[in-house]
Amino acid sequence: MTPKRVLIAAGGTGGHMFPARAAADALMARGWQVKLVTDARGAKHARDFPGEGVTEIEASSPFSKNPIKMAQSVMKLTTGVFQARKILAEYQPHVVAGFGGYPAFPVLTAAWMNSVPRVIHEQNAVLGRVNRLFAGSVVSVASGFTRLDKMPDEAVHAVTGNPVRAQVLSAREVEYEPPQPGGEIRLLVLGGSLGARILSETVPRAIAALPEDLRLRLKVVQQTREESLDSARGLYADAGVQAELSPFFRDMGRLYAETHLVISRSGASSVSEISAIGRPALFVPLAIAMDDHQTANAQGLVKVGAANMMTEAEFTVDHLRAQLETLLADGEALDARARLARTEGRPDAHERLADLIVQAAEPKT
Repeated sequence: MTPKRVLIAAGGTGGHMFPARAAADALMARGWQVKLVTDARGAKHARDFPGEGVTEIEASSPFSKNPIKMAQSVMKLTTGVFQARKILAEYQPHVVAGFGGYPAFPVLTAAWMNSVPRVIHEQNAVLGRVNRLFAGSVVSVASGFTRLDKMPDEAVHAVTGNPVRAQVLSAREVEYEPPQPGGEIRLLVLGGSLGARILSETVPRAIAALPEDLRLRLKVVQQTREESLDSARGLYADAGVQAELSPFFRDMGRLYAETHLVISRSGASSVSEISAIGRPALFVPLAIAMDDHQTANAQGLVKVGAANMMTEAEFTVDHLRAQLETLLADGEALDARARLARTEGRPDAHERLADLIVQAAEPKT
């Protein structure tokens, strides 16, 4: 039997590319053929993308307010649509799956023009601008969270969750053990390498201000901006706190498994990983995130009592110190949060997403 074919379109960020890769792996395991279309930026992050290869097309933002840039964008996107139609004619996909980002625009447009079934996936709790344009006309809109703001009334919404990396998901098998009275307390601090100065600088100062009996029990693993490393190391050393600092950590599964509390930005991947594994968290949404989607991402876990959230305005040394004193003093409450987070997780998101794509490709009777 001839394998079914899916054409995947995704932008160049990890938030777009990772769900696309996870869906590709799941579909290939079912015998499907997979091909990725992206732009030059995305191609740099997709050299090892599974399947039939990666094809670059022209893409640009269709939302510029600058008339000159808008005209340039229209030209690029028009070229991208023609390129995408040629790819469709040659590859003959049974379904097209868009994962957001500018390269998805010409591919989804070409698929609409050629009457090819389309599915889109939105990783955040607010529909992205490109996905917003197509949500009302695709077979279904898959989402990483139950909440999905800015979705048109006519859209067909299916909650699949966001796929979680296999090496991270392995931490789900490690049962959460809350800190014991007088025992070690392990903190994992994420989001410091990509311009999150507020986390890189505020967390060490707040921890250094904790009471000595609590401070000396702490072991901190913190993702920290390169330019903040020396300052953070000095603060922790002076406070007598064990700390492992780096701009990037590879063994995230182990770090999640070992931690008692995560302090993190609330990007879609981070929130999805934390809930799939089942760990208590304190989220600090990025204030400049488009449509404030990081706040929306975190609110589901906050609402059920699995996590706490502080705005950047609230994220001061004094406020964070007080929050940490309260959170770390109650092991039973941390354990309850971990269990609640785990119930909200969707460790099978990659299979749910693959199911949706398969269903969209089935002939309508």
